[in-house]
Amino acid sequence: MLTAFRWLLRLFLGLVALSAAALAVAYFFVSRSLPDYDQDFVLPGLTGPVEIVRNNDNVPHIFGRTDRDVFFALGFAHAQDRLWQMVLMRRTAQGRLSEVFGPRTLQTDELMRRLDLYQLAVRSVAAQDDPTRAALEAYAAGVNAWIGQVNLGARGRGAPEFFLFEPEIAVWQPADSLAILKLMALQLTGQAEAEVTRARLSLVLPAGRLADLLPDDPGPGVAALPDYASLVPGLPAPGPARRLAEVPLSPLNRAAFAGASNVWAAAPDRSAAGGTLLANDPHLGFAAPTLWYLARLELASGGVIGGTIPGVPAVIVGRSESLGWGLTTANLDDQDIVIERLNPANPEEYQTADGWARFETRRSIVEVRDAPPLTLTLRWSQAGPVLPGSHFDLASVTPPGHVAALSWTALTPDDTGMTAAMRLMQAQDVDQALAAAALFVAPAQNLVVADRRRIGWTIAGRQPARDADHASRGRLPTLGARAENRWTGLRPADDTPRITDPDTGILGNTNNKSVDRPFPGHISYAWGDTQRIQRLTRLMQTREVHTRESFIEAQLDTVSNAARSVLPLIAADLWFTGEPAPEGTPERRRQRALQMLADWNGEMNEHLPEPLIWAAWARALQDRLIRDDLGPLADEITHVEPLFLERVFRNTDGAAAWCDILQSSPVETCTETARQALDEALIRLEERYGPDVESWRWGDAHQATHDHAVLGGVPVLRHLVNIRQSTSGGDFTLQRGLTSGRDPDPFLNVHGAGYRGVYDFADPDSSVFITATGQSGHLLSRHYDDLGELWRRGEYIPMSLDAQLARAAAVGITRLTPAD
Repeated sequence: MLTAFRWLLRLFLGLVALSAAALAVAYFFVSRSLPDYDQDFVLPGLTGPVEIVRNNDNVPHIFGRTDRDVFFALGFAHAQDRLWQMVLMRRTAQGRLSEVFGPRTLQTDELMRRLDLYQLAVRSVAAQDDPTRAALEAYAAGVNAWIGQVNLGARGRGAPEFFLFEPEIAVWQPADSLAILKLMALQLTGQAEAEVTRARLSLVLPAGRLADLLPDDPGPGVAALPDYASLVPGLPAPGPARRLAEVPLSPLNRAAFAGASNVWAAAPDRSAAGGTLLANDPHLGFAAPTLWYLARLELASGGVIGGTIPGVPAVIVGRSESLGWGLTTANLDDQDIVIERLNPANPEEYQTADGWARFETRRSIVEVRDAPPLTLTLRWSQAGPVLPGSHFDLASVTPPGHVAALSWTALTPDDTGMTAAMRLMQAQDVDQALAAAALFVAPAQNLVVADRRRIGWTIAGRQPARDADHASRGRLPTLGARAENRWTGLRPADDTPRITDPDTGILGNTNNKSVDRPFPGHISYAWGDTQRIQRLTRLMQTREVHTRESFIEAQLDTVSNAARSVLPLIAADLWFTGEPAPEGTPERRRQRALQMLADWNGEMNEHLPEPLIWAAWARALQDRLIRDDLGPLADEITHVEPLFLERVFRNTDGAAAWCDILQSSPVETCTETARQALDEALIRLEERYGPDVESWRWGDAHQATHDHAVLGGVPVLRHLVNIRQSTSGGDFTLQRGLTSGRDPDPFLNVHGAGYRGVYDFADPDSSVFITATGQSGHLLSRHYDDLGELWRRGEYIPMSLDAQLARAAAVGITRLTPAD
């Protein structure tokens, strides 16, 4: 027995030793891809020496003799820190993920091939002006220079992920950078899905109820839509909702996640220090690493610093010495679904107002790892690419004998968005910045700019030219056989609205309704926000003058205007009512929760239980109101709509009828429904977080999910690569943390401000910024998540153009020297 024990012990110790040795070997090879920021390189393609000074937060400050050399060095730095991220985004845009990940990404590749974004990017290179093409070429040369160094120096394949997946890296091309911008345009629009959702809802709801459920800003409902069945006859009876699969690595966002953001600016007379102020926090899906990469470029036009996107040679949001700029999604209606009728005698043709026309077709082969290749037949009508019914759930709104095509402003081969970004980055004042914005095509963005004396706003992006007689005004899919349902091109760039130097001295946008213009010159019927703008307006009005600190305070504000406005309505007949109840009973628990909510100020603080109770109650209440009317289609309504709840509990236009459960004999009141929903919410919370209501914390449910795109779901590895943080805020706060809306964790924070910046032109070097994770994409780097804790606590790092400050305590200085 003793002998057996000794052998078992020896075997165990041997296994431990082997495991330790394997880990040591793995660590050695993986750590080889960690860049040495103090190393010097001699590289072809440079015209003079360049310095990449990484300050103590690992933000590169790039100094070179020419702009070309600066963009070369930016490509080099991006590749050093984010090579895997860049390659993954490029493969996504090209529709080549399945070459690496196998059949599980086929649906993503199929969509990208049908949209043809990469070929459009290739053709768009020629549309850029000469300086922009030179920048793209220099940037690509810089990326390729680092890839060459990886191969020459055995630098761990460039990133740890390349040990697990395809290690070969194709050279970077100028079109690759434009393709990433096209990919961003896809992520920042949800209009096609919104059209399908409206169509499906119109098939089961009368017009009045649809206006309740899909309200616009307070006032007339946007959803006074034509009956979809009358627009597109021949549809089968509505069936169960078919939720789109969560396709791995899909760039598509559900409509609720198709971009957000906050931006606002103050003129000098509204600033305590006498200089303009600007704050911006773009909202995107969280990931590790974050999409944003902080950098400073010293160009011939001056220094510029802010947030870049790896793969793109431009500061997308940020400031120079004399100008700051910020972006939010404009919610422009930039997509239409067009239902094309097939020729029964020849399915290669579709009906137009002038007769039958042939589809443009092309074959495309998708290589698939560990599986046979897939051959696709790509088709285009006059409207745009034909998409299969599996995308956007188009099959549910496409009658037999028809196919669906997508019209979208981003599907242009002469997209000058990169030139616009370059000119904006080098603009010296508001007028130059607004002139640069006219070259943007997609994604459409609210652009707020501030120079030292003035502020301005415009929508940067082109609007579709729709016919005034369009059958649905762009809100529902329509038949392409009618000429008025097809676009006639794009509206002129000078037709986009703009404001400079407003009398109030404040400009801002939170994805709210920005203009009110009649169709077809409208911007959108579906805006991204009705709540945050009310809170921002209040914060801006409560001070006569503002400071950098007051802008930071507003950016980090966690008070929910939705909670403050809706909670008194749904709890009006429940507060301070009911019979005394003994401890431990549902009635006593309900009374305790109502008392806590009555004393709550609407702050979505991570340390409080009230935000969790409110969020769970509102979610359960909305589901009870719509479930019996919509059936399984209610699963597609994933987030609470405060305007809907307001209409119901104010009984606007008879909206209180939603409180009655149609399938039951009694007539339920809104008070009864609200009480039942609260009890249901409390039961679920007790099951999850225990019986002590006071110990519940919003932050336990509202964790920010910075997950690795590929390894985030892999057991064991996910604990190394994912970054989870308890956070404040919510769906309707300025410090926005949009919840997932999906069980079993509906309150996870999945979408928010990956970048925050506040710029003060009274003292530009006092400006600050931050990203949500860190600068490096390497999981072994200390800069992988070092900014994340600062971001969670609402802290920032300096955003200075002072070269000496950057050199002080720099983590490294990389010197690039031209080869002879």
